[in-house]
Amino acid sequence: MARQYNAEGKISKGVNAMRYTLYAVWAGCILAFAAGCEETASKKISPAEQIKKLEHENAQLRTQVEQSRAETVHLKEQLNLLSALPEQARLETLNSLQKVVITRYTNIYDKDKDGQKETLVVYIQPIDEEGDVIKAPGTVDVQLWDLNRKDDQALLGQWHIGPNELEKLWFATFITINYRLTFNITGKVNDTDEDLVVKVTFTDYLNGRVFTEQKIIKPR
Repeated sequence: MARQYNAEGKISKGVNAMRYTLYAVWAGCILAFAAGCEETASKKISPAEQIKKLEHENAQLRTQVEQSRAETVHLKEQLNLLSALPEQARLETLNSLQKVVITRYTNIYDKDKDGQKETLVVYIQPIDEEGDVIKAPGTVDVQLWDLNRKDDQALLGQWHIGPNELEKLWFATFITINYRLTFNITGKVNDTDEDLVVKVTFTDYLNGRVFTEQKIIKPR
């Protein structure tokens, strides 16, 4: 009987040891699961951060709405002004802008002097029927093309400038008078040894005419 008791005791001790091992593994799994949940929870955006993000997006939308309203007001003012002019004077005004020229200074430049040409500068001149440069109000759409690439990769970038922003870009020196438009093209142009094409579409707000001009540039 003693031997049987000792054997049963050994078996009982073995079972207990196995139970302890299972308990330990089970407890370890629970701790690991809890730690994972805590880490996942820590990565979630807090309500305060969500509110801040939504407020920022809302502010951006309000800014866009205000810009659209300002452009609408600007257009209405121009329309009222034209409506008040005598018909002959209105016709003379509407026929003033004849063409838009992209000047020779248009090119890609290294503005921050780091060895990388990251800024596209486009100079455009609205020309009237007398051949003079005039500060014509309107909108400008600019496109930069690399015609050496495949069709679906040829357009490197495009930008739109509204009338309020364009008005601030009038640039006059002793040498030249024009609109000067600057665009960040970091990462858009890889090989600056290839010729590129700048296309400008100018919509005149005085008469609604659309002028399109393009120029081949060689980054230097």
